[in-house]
Amino acid sequence: MSDSITAPSYAAALHLIPVGLGATAPSLWLPSEVQAIARQLTIYIAENAKSARAFLQQIEPLQPIREITIFTLDKRGTPKEEILRWLSHPKGQTHGIGLVSEAGCPAVADPGAAIVAQAHALNIPVRPYVGPSSLLLALMASGLNGQRFSFQGYLPIHTEERRQRLHALEQQSAREHSTQLFIETPYRNQALFDDLCHILHPDTQLCIARALTTAEEWIRTQSIAQWRTQPPPHLDKQPTLFLFLAPFQAAPKGQRPLMRNPRARGTRRRSAPHSKRRLD
Repeated sequence: MSDSITAPSYAAALHLIPVGLGATAPSLWLPSEVQAIARQLTIYIAENAKSARAFLQQIEPLQPIREITIFTLDKRGTPKEEILRWLSHPKGQTHGIGLVSEAGCPAVADPGAAIVAQAHALNIPVRPYVGPSSLLLALMASGLNGQRFSFQGYLPIHTEERRQRLHALEQQSAREHSTQLFIETPYRNQALFDDLCHILHPDTQLCIARALTTAEEWIRTQSIAQWRTQPPPHLDKQPTLFLFLAPFQAAPKGQRPLMRNPRARGTRRRSAPHSKRRLD
């Protein structure tokens, strides 16, 4: 009886190929075995053809880039029929199809999820690979709660709506003891940072994770009170993740303080005898 393990077949599969987060060598963020698979693919689905070609230049595919077919997702939503046509491409059924994002892992906070869903509907094997995820890297480095977290995407553009949303997210963070993650268009990073320092509770912990995996990488977690006493970080035109975790004590005004022990919810507590002494 042989102890050898049969390697999985990579033909006729949808390969979820991670892309770098910045101008760094692929050897730092993509395993050599995954690079070898990506080099062989001649069909790709991408959010942006230009960035997909830049990725291909980095990994040096076996075929000339001009001979590689790149289908581009529509930002307004790609029709299901078109996705089915891409996944049914003859070359893809023989050698597989690559799915890449603008940056990081495809299908995570990314329109590529629709491609993966259709691949499952067609019984096409889906192969995810290890690579950089700005969300997980920021969460890893933040020191905030990594067991319960929520990615919110982009916050509202208009100032008042954005501030109301931040209030609601801080209440949710305090109620659930959950880390809240979100991003912003790079040129609006500074305005968002200013709102965070103005709106959030002084004891809320805020992490700024800028330009991850690049030479400009900078990560710092501090309380809002500490951020307010320091010069603001340079975030202009830099891809940045924002994360915060509110303390349980930061319950919204007018509501009962949140319990520190979740198991205590729903249990009765003996009422303490009222003291005749008035507390200030």
